[in-house]
Amino acid sequence: MKHIAALLLLASIVSPALAQSTFHGNVARTGVYQGAGPAQFGGVKWAFNTGGPIVTSPAIADDVVYIASLSGHLFAIDQQTGKEKWKFKSSMPIASSPSIVDGILYFVSSGGALVALDIATGQPKWVFAIEYERRYEARGLHGLPPATQTIPDAWDVFTSSPAVTNGKVFFGAGDGNIYAVDARSGILQWKFATGDVVHASPAVAGSTVFVGSWDGVLYALDAESGAQKWAFQAGLDPVAHNQVGFQSSPAVVDGTVYVGCRDAHVYALDAATGRKKWDYPTSKSWVNGTPAVRDGVVYVGTSDSSRFMALDARTGRLRWNFDAKSYIFSSAALAGDLAYFGSHNGRLYAVNTKTGTLAWQFQTEASKQDPMKVLNPDASLNQAAFATVFRDFQDMYIDFYRFTSIGAIMSSPAVDQGVVYVGSMDGNLYALN
Repeated sequence: MKHIAALLLLASIVSPALAQSTFHGNVARTGVYQGAGPAQFGGVKWAFNTGGPIVTSPAIADDVVYIASLSGHLFAIDQQTGKEKWKFKSSMPIASSPSIVDGILYFVSSGGALVALDIATGQPKWVFAIEYERRYEARGLHGLPPATQTIPDAWDVFTSSPAVTNGKVFFGAGDGNIYAVDARSGILQWKFATGDVVHASPAVAGSTVFVGSWDGVLYALDAESGAQKWAFQAGLDPVAHNQVGFQSSPAVVDGTVYVGCRDAHVYALDAATGRKKWDYPTSKSWVNGTPAVRDGVVYVGTSDSSRFMALDARTGRLRWNFDAKSYIFSSAALAGDLAYFGSHNGRLYAVNTKTGTLAWQFQTEASKQDPMKVLNPDASLNQAAFATVFRDFQDMYIDFYRFTSIGAIMSSPAVDQGVVYVGSMDGNLYALN
């Protein structure tokens, strides 16, 4: 009987994710999309302006693209024409990427709720209120004054994207809890308290939910009961609170959990035990994007070092680097022979997964105009343009506006029917073919 139980556990860990339209392609968050995307840039099929910066990622179902915006709206857009079908107005900016299953769209409101919408009409079916929502904050954050008050982190840009499977919706929240809610009724099934804000998106494989917290811990929870199976402690930074916390969502493939951390590492953990298989250090550069994993290779980007990397999934050894010239918060979409991802310099890159060479790139008009002169001619950041103004935490928010001015791409692309869909801080959702 012990052997049978072990085989069932192994099968649950390696079983493929259930199909749904969600952040990073599936509930295991692998970033793998069916079919190929454009091998070369053929132009902008259409662009839809949402009225505010976009940090979320699109979801696609039945020829409709769904995208949320910091304008506080969530839009349903005809996939072929780029025309609006409906929009839903939230009370606050939306930084949660939608998930769609069985005709229902789920997202986490910045006002402090999980919302379920009818995808045919955009009307709410139910709303589940959480205790509260907030950004990650700490005293002395990034070494910035004033030291006597907590500072909300401007770079905590995403909120959790729900994972929906087996009749439950799993998500994290600013109140520090991980929740499981009934998908049809919105009734709470269980919640699990972590030590800080949870804005990473849960990954689900078999009977386990995997999600990291800003407390620097990655948790593995039983999907049915919410009981903790194991916890992995990543690096801590109790003074500056810079090299700590999980913004990256885990990707689960073949019994291994791959995840990035702001402690400047990419980790590979055994999905059954939480034992570390390997970690790849990134020289103090945050890893905020979710790893994309296919055919024994892990693809992920870094912040300050601006590298898009291919790592051997078994050993963690570097295969190649691509210089994106600017920070990468975007998580790559793998389709055909290419990896598609965005950068803070207003570019979407399409990179060959075998060689790490550039196939093509798209540049937002805002980055071409560059009104605040934040870019050098080679698309790298002009450090002189990032001079401090207040010499305190407010400079973080000024930098955020600088990236908004050039249409930074923090959104993670989705690929469908040979077209790449991605949002930009210029407020546009782009369909690129």
